[in-house]
Amino acid sequence: MSRTAVDELCLVRPDLVEPFLHALPGARATVLGRLWGAFAREPVPGVTGRRREAGTLVVALGSGGRLTAPDACARRFARIPEDFAVMGPEGPVRGPAELLGELRLRTAAANRLAAELDNSVVNLALARAANAGGPPAPGDSADAEQAVVDGHPQHPCCRTRTGMSIAEVLAYAPEHHPVIRLALLAVPADRLQRAGTWPVELRDGDTCLVPVHPWQRDHVLVRHPDLALTRHTLPARPLLSLRTLAPLSGLAGCHVKTALDVQVTNYRRTLSPAEVADGPLLSELVAAVVDKAGFGGSLRVLRELGGGAVRVDGLASGSLAAMVRESTECHLDDGEIAVPLTAVHATGAAVVAGDPVRWLAEFADLVLPPALTLLSMGVALEAHGQNTLVVLRQGRPVRVLYRDLDGVRVSPRRLAAWGFTLPPLEGARAGDDAGALRTKLFGGLLSGVFSELVDVLARTRAADPGTLWEAVAEAGRRVYGDLPDDGDAAAFFGDPLPLKATIAMRLARDSGAAQWTDLPNPLAQHR
Repeated sequence: MSRTAVDELCLVRPDLVEPFLHALPGARATVLGRLWGAFAREPVPGVTGRRREAGTLVVALGSGGRLTAPDACARRFARIPEDFAVMGPEGPVRGPAELLGELRLRTAAANRLAAELDNSVVNLALARAANAGGPPAPGDSADAEQAVVDGHPQHPCCRTRTGMSIAEVLAYAPEHHPVIRLALLAVPADRLQRAGTWPVELRDGDTCLVPVHPWQRDHVLVRHPDLALTRHTLPARPLLSLRTLAPLSGLAGCHVKTALDVQVTNYRRTLSPAEVADGPLLSELVAAVVDKAGFGGSLRVLRELGGGAVRVDGLASGSLAAMVRESTECHLDDGEIAVPLTAVHATGAAVVAGDPVRWLAEFADLVLPPALTLLSMGVALEAHGQNTLVVLRQGRPVRVLYRDLDGVRVSPRRLAAWGFTLPPLEGARAGDDAGALRTKLFGGLLSGVFSELVDVLARTRAADPGTLWEAVAEAGRRVYGDLPDDGDAAAFFGDPLPLKATIAMRLARDSGAAQWTDLPNPLAQHR
């Protein structure tokens, strides 16, 4: 795979060949280390046992062999040395796909994952090569989105873009800082299954103009010769999620979420008809719950204003769909910037000002009161580091923004107790299982956001991790002191915490079904 990548780089970006080759060993080691971490904690098929001996992790295999490597390299957010290797039954293993092969799995899912791991290594090396000097200090919110060079901070498939060539990754991926020209597909209004309000700027009489990602135009739209593009395009900058973009002209105050038939980490990034239909309804519901709870000043929802999916053979297509969402700029004052929480980790907390413990306490006081109160009222946010943004003013947190309503889960029973009636939703996002609701919120907010922040503040600012977690716990105690005892507080402070088992998911027959593994909860000793 890397040889093919070098050949293509020679054609499209010869200046990146040498930096790419220099970055390749470190990228390979990083992905290998993250896969080793998955072997250490996830229910991975082919792994039958684990033990730790004097700083070494020993993983027993169903084939009868064993794997060994430093336990420290299996920890989340570990800094993996370039020469990292796992010792296998037949010697050192240095490639992620090779390590996966030690499981002796003969399944389509394992073959697919091996290719995804190789793709992740190449694209991670490419990202590091293009940002060899490190990303510049963010000048605006889009800069902050594009500052995440390494992608997902825990997933071995952190930079997988299955289906994109090297040239396309360079042209479209946010870490390469491009400007993309979205195509506009002319769709008769009666052929577009719409939800919410379709923007006036994307109308031409009875025709709706549907933004189409240029990759989708070249690879998917070609299968639909009956659909026509206009001569106009919409220039935009790609945000952290790759398929969501910030227009540079037109659609003021909006971001555009496009369909993209590309595998990124765990999922192919199409837009399901249910997601299109439910987005505006959920936006209004969640915003109303936030307002009723009294937290409109500290947590703001980026509402999904309107969406549309083109009907193909009478059925709405998830590959020809788009959603228009409020932009972060709608909720910023002069001198403020919105930063995805995972970008705080990715930039080594360069955007953080002042004492790290105080900073984390201020952030916790902004996000925990609304997030935990909403959970008690029946709304579980998927508040991971990509969906959750902190608004900074001179490096200090002043409010929190939440986006992407597709991940929200809601409890009809809890909502009804607060006077809310659930709107008619098409997706499978409603249910009264309290454990599932807590997993949704805590799996993103505690196992994700706060774990990332504690890691980066401890590593870059010499802050004591226990003191940082105590600041989070103190904010949690204050919130739960005013909420009914419905079991949420016990889960917040209890062992274990849920963490998404990403590699177990990729190896499962149904790779789209969420799987979880358990982590020790750092808050348990601060309850």
